Amino acid sequence: MSARILSCSISLASRPVFSSVIKSKLVSFSSSALIKARSFVSSTPALHGHVHKPKPGEEINVTFITKDGEQIPVQVAEGDNLLDIAQANNLDMEGACGGSCACSTCHVIVDPDFYEKLEEPDDDENDMLDLAFGLTETSRLGCQIIMKKEYDGIRIALPAMTRNLQVSDFDRR
Repeated sequence: MSARILSCSISLASRPVFSSVIKSKLVSFSSSALIKARSFVSSTPALHGHVHKPKPGEEINVTFITKDGEQIPVQVAEGDNLLDIAQANNLDMEGACGGSCACSTCHVIVDPDFYEKLEEPDDDENDMLDLAFGLTETSRLGCQIIMKKEYDGIRIALPAMTRNLQVSDFDRR
């Protein structure tokens, strides 16, 4: 590529309108002195783990009970799940699968007074609950409990331990 074309391309590339056009043309002229550009695509970030701030008057009260018996009251918004809420409030809930109902590390024990108000667990959740440590009659996965106004005042106990099975936990024979 001649120096004249390169200097012209560089001066035009500083203008926003020509920037992307010139950069793509430079790549097409590629020589050993130029580095090939890679395309870059951005998308809207997935807001995993993001909890919403409740609007005044629409707060849902949740009380987490830690394994040490400490009660931690939290006000949450409708539509958030217990896993995200616990993690946003620095509570000890792992959620190894990221809330995709593929582990039992967000196992919680729901106050019996509220357990019947929750939607029935689906088959996937029941399968994962079978792996949970310290399973009780009111055990659920925190990632599967989506907060609703009817759950205002719910009490959630965090179990003493969780079980996170990994492929490396099994012998290969």
